[in-house]
Amino acid sequence: MTGTEESPSFRLAYVPGVTPAKWVRIWNERLPDIPLALLQVPAAEASDVLRGGDADVGVVRLPVDRTVFSAIPLYTEATVVVVPKDHLLTAAEEVTLEDLADEVVFHPLDDVLGWERPPGQPAFERPATTEDAVELVAAGVGVLVVPQSLARLHHRRDLTFRPVADAPQSSVVLSWPEDATTELVEDFIGIVRGRTVNSTRGRTQPPPEPKRERGETGSARRKPTTGKSTGGTGKKTGGSARGSRSGSPKAGGSGGAKRGRPRRRS
Repeated sequence: MTGTEESPSFRLAYVPGVTPAKWVRIWNERLPDIPLALLQVPAAEASDVLRGGDADVGVVRLPVDRTVFSAIPLYTEATVVVVPKDHLLTAAEEVTLEDLADEVVFHPLDDVLGWERPPGQPAFERPATTEDAVELVAAGVGVLVVPQSLARLHHRRDLTFRPVADAPQSSVVLSWPEDATTELVEDFIGIVRGRTVNSTRGRTQPPPEPKRERGETGSARRKPTTGKSTGGTGKKTGGSARGSRSGSPKAGGSGGAKRGRPRRRS
């Protein structure tokens, strides 16, 4: 490595509500020599962070610009309404948008649901962030409709939430600039998709050694010339040995003397 080269690293951006801990753990197990840096970014800024090269991949919310970014769907979140614990809506296990018609529903500037028209009555002004809106809900001023992960992220003991059956939902994707699909990006895709470490579609693995065909190196694998591998030769040799023991003339002069005695003359 020269003085101008940098050690390899990988940067993962993620938006509030996303919990990448499992993927980070697997990355550290598989690629311990390549540090994984985490960067939490507001949902509205995620595309700019990726486009500017400040992160290699991002776990972000739709929509993304598909002319620039590749995107792999991960999951779609349930939508909930955040209310004080003593609110009337807590009497139901699930509510609808119609149930919110008479409520002041906050619509923060960092909203991720992409409403065409938010339900309920509009607040006097829009809170700057979801966190600010949660504070206003705790003050009893109104309610807030968000993805469930954001309700959990900003959880307070005096608040609770209920699913909203017919509300828009937020989809979470893995996204990165299409023209920056590096080998490390492929590694992370494999982890997110649950591929095993030996998967051929994950990080490129060294090719396995080719299996040797039978007979390809037969001369090197044959045992010494004994036993069954030289059966034909062995039988001939064995026959000669038996002939020698039985006094075959071919075995030598001593064998011939033992075979016949001189006849007595009459």
